[in-house]
Amino acid sequence: MKKGTNNIHKPILLIGIVVISSLFIFASKLELPADWITRFNPNYFPAQIDFAGESVPLQIADVQERLDRELLVNKHLNASTLLILKRARRAFAVIEPILKKNGIPDDFKYVAVIESGLLNVVSPAGAKGIWQFMPDTAKEIGLEVNENIDERYHLEKATEAACTYFLKAKGKFGNWTLAAASYNAGGMGIKKQLEIQKVTNYYDLLLNDETSRYVFRILALKQIMQHPEQYGFLITKEEQYKIVKTKKIVIDSSVTDLTNLAIQQGINYKVLKIHNPWLRTTKMVNPTNKKYELEIPLEGY
Repeated sequence: MKKGTNNIHKPILLIGIVVISSLFIFASKLELPADWITRFNPNYFPAQIDFAGESVPLQIADVQERLDRELLVNKHLNASTLLILKRARRAFAVIEPILKKNGIPDDFKYVAVIESGLLNVVSPAGAKGIWQFMPDTAKEIGLEVNENIDERYHLEKATEAACTYFLKAKGKFGNWTLAAASYNAGGMGIKKQLEIQKVTNYYDLLLNDETSRYVFRILALKQIMQHPEQYGFLITKEEQYKIVKTKKIVIDSSVTDLTNLAIQQGINYKVLKIHNPWLRTTKMVNPTNKKYELEIPLEGY
């Protein structure tokens, strides 16, 4: 080492000490939790995990890798996963009590998460709504689907329909994991593969890529949404989309102009459709005088 080098390094060392000290002082003023460092531990893989109380066999090599893939993918879908976390409070407030009432494990709410991101989306195949029902399936389970009304967009009724499906699938397959997988592949598809491969467990099945990933996507979103900070998502209650207070009005006749109905309720057509997306046109045809409940917001407009 050349003469004078130590003198050059001393100011750099002092600057480093000052910077580090400042960071600790700043952190203490923010009142960060004592475990704030461990929350960002890169060892994010869970020691154990279950779906609907059914343990996931993480000791199986491919099972570990399939879960790892979905955790990594969704951990790095920053904007998409963050938006799901923001929407969850509002959607889960409707979904959770309906699942509980029907005896469906709470974990099935994550099926809705991976199906639609908790939005009323339309798939290329024509599945619609947060639960992504195809039209024929929706009608079979009791949802009204026509050019004026599409209850696949009605979160309460669609969730009830999903519960009907899950209960039937659980009775058919004997466990909730296969019931969830069948929501993607169809009951006949899962049954056929169980028979061909002579196994009884989802985790022992060789399936197409989409269904093979399906339950693991559910597990990954469950893990991330239950432990968001561990995966780098810092979101406060204030940042979550709030539940808007509403009232319900009953309509038992045809409505020729939904814009006029909205104005009568003190809102506009846009707001009416946001809260009642199952109304698909500018009118409501009701020749049988069926009773429909419309949500009218009391705030947020």
